[in-house]
Amino acid sequence: MSTLFTRKRFIAALAVSCLALASCGKPAEKTATPATPVATAAKTDYKIGWTIYAGWMPWAYAQQSGIVKKWADKYGVQIELVQINDYVESLNQFSAGKLDGVTATNMDALTVPAAAGKDTTVLMIGDYSNGNDGVILKNGTTLAQIKDRPVNLVELSVSHYLLARALEKAGLKMADVKTVNTSDADIVGAYGAADTKALVTWNPQLSEVKKMPGATEVFDSSKIPGEILDGLMVSTEALKANPNLGKALTGIWYEVTALTVAQTPEGKAAREAMAKLSGSDLAGFENQLKTTYLYATPQAALAATVSPDLITANDRVRKFSFNMGLFGQGAKSVDDIGIRFPGGKTLGDPANVKLRFDPTYVQQAADGKL
Repeated sequence: MSTLFTRKRFIAALAVSCLALASCGKPAEKTATPATPVATAAKTDYKIGWTIYAGWMPWAYAQQSGIVKKWADKYGVQIELVQINDYVESLNQFSAGKLDGVTATNMDALTVPAAAGKDTTVLMIGDYSNGNDGVILKNGTTLAQIKDRPVNLVELSVSHYLLARALEKAGLKMADVKTVNTSDADIVGAYGAADTKALVTWNPQLSEVKKMPGATEVFDSSKIPGEILDGLMVSTEALKANPNLGKALTGIWYEVTALTVAQTPEGKAAREAMAKLSGSDLAGFENQLKTTYLYATPQAALAATVSPDLITANDRVRKFSFNMGLFGQGAKSVDDIGIRFPGGKTLGDPANVKLRFDPTYVQQAADGKL
């Protein structure tokens, strides 16, 4: 079985420990929090955490190939890309200031560092799940048949979010099913249990389950394009103190993504290296790229970042996250955490903006000014 897609989603118990880091549970103090973080003295050495996932393997290859050093040298910074074996741990390290940036989903950026009080900037949107996540029925053929079934999944995760959106589209509610918390490591084996009637998971587990007797995929993330987003999140404070960090990281990303999609000998060699770094082979890696909508050019990423669809998608994500208790016990409203978008649009508290979609550096790349 391919081990490529090992991106672990956020689990509530870890959310609670992470949220203990900061002020989300103290709404009375939020009016004193400035919308723009105060700059600190610039540093020049940075650590960026990444975990294994098809859309993030370009970072690993960039480090190996020397692309990271090339751009870091150009902008007078030192950048170390650090593989973190556990996705949740990478988010916790970023929240605690041990990493200056981290690869993450939009939902996890909101519910871990942002909810913990870490002012976080989405430097670039890298991709969205375009079929990497799916809902499987055992001995059923339509989504409507999920009603009254137990559903195995990683609770309070992107899988949980996908289920909620699937139920919504089927005219059903979360109360119409019973979720069964199942780890990503156990989900494939769980399908064979007699009491398993449905499950939600992601690749490569999804691909394995789909091969099993009676398994039918009745919904997948391609039906909600742009909602499960993956990207590079960086410390807003670090970025403000030294914009060269943003320039270098953006230059790195678009040089290596151009190689990732190039149908050339160089592109194939890059993909083979990425596959090996992820523990897969070229065929497995390319199959997972097919269900990963990669924003391989700055123009494509810029269009997605300034689109009103980004606001709509993140509004859905924040409402789900708040309703599931992922803002912390002290959160009183879905508006407790502010999310800033291009053009000055804000969802939530404008005095407590903790997640920012900033197109500045992607715009510079699109304009050829890096």
